[in-house]
Amino acid sequence: MVSAFGIFLGLGGIEHGIGEILQGNIAPSGIVIKSWGESKLFSILAGEPAMTIIPNLLITGVLAIIVSLSIMVWAVAFVQRKNGGLVLILLSILLLLVGGGFGPPLIEIIVGAAGTRINAPLPWWRKRLSINTRRLLSKLWVWFLIASLLSYFYLFPVSIILWHFFGVYNPNIILGVSSFAFGTLLMAVFSGFARDIDHSDRNAVA
Repeated sequence: MVSAFGIFLGLGGIEHGIGEILQGNIAPSGIVIKSWGESKLFSILAGEPAMTIIPNLLITGVLAIIVSLSIMVWAVAFVQRKNGGLVLILLSILLLLVGGGFGPPLIEIIVGAAGTRINAPLPWWRKRLSINTRRLLSKLWVWFLIASLLSYFYLFPVSIILWHFFGVYNPNIILGVSSFAFGTLLMAVFSGFARDIDHSDRNAVA
């Protein structure tokens, strides 16, 4: 799960960075910016809001892409190492500060927090989840993961494509899908804990 979201959200950070680079070698009007400025294409997403502590949009965009790529590599290759989840959280905070948007880094912080529990014994969850509940959540984990990823995929780029080429846009749908995406993300995290416990128990018996 951590690797899948690391790649997907890293791509989201890169998208923000590209928009900032295209705005050129100019100073932002403030700490909160629109990654894509007044681009009509991204108007339904309010220009993709972000924040930056860098007083230059071109440099902000370059840093957003570099940090996003670092997140993707770390999430795939290194997150299972000791303190791997903590490093992912720190990279996500850095992405937040250099124009990577609000959604990708904040969601990645949650994913990084889940990553800190990789290979952990999870005694709190083991005590509170019955065996049957753990097994049920373990089976549902992949479906929560797929549902969340598909929901975020709808938010970007599908919603942009539907609006730009077919004129399809409903803010209530965007809000509903956003809520569903976040809810299924949390369920993917919780069911992932149950899955890890269930697998640990089965391996111990074997």
